[in-house]
Amino acid sequence: MANGKAAVIDSVRSYWREKKRVMRTSDLDASNIEALGSALSEFDEDDWKPNTRAKTDLKAPGELGSPYIFNKSQLTSKEKSEYETGWKKNHFNEFASNRISLQRSLKDPRDKECHNLTYSENLPEVSIIVTFHNEAWSVLIRSVYSILNRTPDSLLKEVILVDDFSSLEHLKEPLDQFMEQFQKVKIVRATERQGLIRARLRGYREAVGDVLVFLDSHIECAEGWLEPLIDPIARNWSTVMTPVIDVIDKETFQYGFQAASATNVGGFDWSLMFTWHFVPETEQKRRQYKHYLPVRSPTMAGGLFAISRKYFEHIGTYDEGMDIWGGENLELSFRIWMCGGTLLTAPCSHVGHVFRHTPPYSFGPKKNVVKNNLVRMAEVWLDDFKYYYYQHINYTLGNYGDVSARRALRANLQCHSFDWYLVNVYPELLIPAEALYSGEIRSKAEPLCLESPYRFGKINKPLTVFHCHGQKGNQYWLYTQKGEIRHDLYGCIDDAGSTVYVNSCHGLGGNQNWTYREDNTIQHEGTDRCLELSADGKTVSVKKCMGIDRQLWVWNRKPPKGPVRSTFH
Repeated sequence: MANGKAAVIDSVRSYWREKKRVMRTSDLDASNIEALGSALSEFDEDDWKPNTRAKTDLKAPGELGSPYIFNKSQLTSKEKSEYETGWKKNHFNEFASNRISLQRSLKDPRDKECHNLTYSENLPEVSIIVTFHNEAWSVLIRSVYSILNRTPDSLLKEVILVDDFSSLEHLKEPLDQFMEQFQKVKIVRATERQGLIRARLRGYREAVGDVLVFLDSHIECAEGWLEPLIDPIARNWSTVMTPVIDVIDKETFQYGFQAASATNVGGFDWSLMFTWHFVPETEQKRRQYKHYLPVRSPTMAGGLFAISRKYFEHIGTYDEGMDIWGGENLELSFRIWMCGGTLLTAPCSHVGHVFRHTPPYSFGPKKNVVKNNLVRMAEVWLDDFKYYYYQHINYTLGNYGDVSARRALRANLQCHSFDWYLVNVYPELLIPAEALYSGEIRSKAEPLCLESPYRFGKINKPLTVFHCHGQKGNQYWLYTQKGEIRHDLYGCIDDAGSTVYVNSCHGLGGNQNWTYREDNTIQHEGTDRCLELSADGKTVSVKKCMGIDRQLWVWNRKPPKGPVRSTFH
């Protein structure tokens, strides 16, 4: 009977590989037909679906996306060395990752409405492209397993692993041998360092699927992640989709599940850095407040997205003049929108990602890689609005290469202007010249200026003061038509009670709504409370408006110079 079961399993597996949903007894050898009935009774669906994970103890470390927590003081010297080495090499806790199953379970993060959605019966096959460079073994293998285990086999054409010239031994022959068990996984290797952009292009050139799905090498796909990404593409080839990117904690590897109602959209600031934002009210209305429906996003983070292979070719793939990494996500986002496409985020698609503040590798001898990439993008796509970015880099454009081919691409595709993008796609973006006031905010009582405390990606920090330096930077503030006191990069001054913070701008007024009055006080709108410098000159708080010197602030009442939207009045 064991041989009969094995024959049945092998036959069914072959049918799954060939995308056939029904196995017919006429397709089996006559000698195996007699064993079919009894053999089928001995196994369930999980026995014969390819790449299905074994049943595990849900109380084991990391299962259901739970964190791996341990006491560092109780580690042996060998374990402590492993822990410290892992952090140094990866900028995440490889020690924790190594103690979590490579095929760990995850809770289903989808909202209940997602389970009721129906998708096209003829969804396209996908080529999933994963680039990596010196990735930790457990993190890379877990990424691949999550793809294979949670992707319908009928939709998966191939998984292409692009090795961007890794030097670690475990990513050479051991990886080749491990991946041999998976018929749909193949490895392509660069013979010199390419960087993310060119490595992805290498994967694209190898791909044969109708839809390309680009993923990072430190991710975990959740249940039902693929269909919400590719269904809109099947309906409209110029639609580009991104999943909800859940956070996998770099210390504990806890999978942070995010509700559809908490979905954010991408944006950018005038340093041309990607930013996250709440879904604006206009977009909520367009979706009739159905938070599970795809949401328009002005930009994407760039690490995880799905795009029709033909459309990717049509709009010019990536800019091959860009080096390594940085700016390619915004450049592609602008190109999608301005050249007739649509960029959406699918709240019903979840992929977890290990976020790190800095990559664990250098860009090599090249300098100013990100800036050069951003200047290329600005020269091709931003039109007059590149002025704001060039202010931030003090007009040090550097040698950014020849962009004539990319300008020709834009002309051939008959793309919209950047003004069109700002009016129709991203009207929420602050345009500095559309502000009412600008410049430093100087205390009348002391030679001190309000200063943003923003450091290294952290927000929600108390507003600070420092000696006025006249160099703009984190002492440069804008007063917007919404009554916000805003740093164009770092956030808005936020009344949190007695303490004043700089926090993400939400555009809803309330605790971020201020009035700069004729008497030079800055009053929180709707209350009789004003910004006040402490007597020792070290902090800022909100106190009852008294008109004392420590509540008086000198601010230029003129807008800054620069281009504005065509709709600005």
